[in-house]
Amino acid sequence: MKLILLGAPGAGKGTQADILCKELDIPTISTGNMLRAAIKAGTETGKQAEAYMKAGKLVPDEVIIGIIHDRVAEDDCKNGYILDGVPRTIAQAESLEKAGIVFDDVISIEISDEVIMERMSGRRVCEHCGASYHLVAVPPKQEGICDKCGGKLIQRHDDEPETVKHRLEVYHQETEPLKDFYAKRGLLKSVENQPTVAETSEAILRALGR
Repeated sequence: MKLILLGAPGAGKGTQADILCKELDIPTISTGNMLRAAIKAGTETGKQAEAYMKAGKLVPDEVIIGIIHDRVAEDDCKNGYILDGVPRTIAQAESLEKAGIVFDDVISIEISDEVIMERMSGRRVCEHCGASYHLVAVPPKQEGICDKCGGKLIQRHDDEPETVKHRLEVYHQETEPLKDFYAKRGLLKSVENQPTVAETSEAILRALGR
């Protein structure tokens, strides 16, 4: 099963992708995590991406598509994968199709901007392994410490209020049109955000016929 998770920044795509990859036994491909790894490693791609991300802008398509193309060719993606964070534009969606990267279903998590703003203020990520947490919804066992590797949890620059506001504007302008793009291909399944992470997971699995 090859899936895309769509939704505004902070809609819970990363959290749901982690749950779905266990349920469906397929890997999650998070372009955000891959880009952050490249930034931490100081690669040329990482340096380019960092400048865009710090400004709250989208990373250029050729960088994103190249990273994804290489990743889905790996052995663990043979039975499917979950793409988290891409495509973000119609142009990226078309580039994925041209690169032969196809999907079985596209899940759109529907959530209001007000809930997003409230939610993002509580997001934390591990500076070492990139694992995601939320101070209320998915807290770490020990405050400020990653459950997986013991790394320090930090608030990313792009989770700060002014950056979040800008990212939501970009989402509505650039990414939301993807819902129509995939609806026309018969792939779109919209899922309303639920009160809990588990209930949202159940709603997504129902939409997938699981």
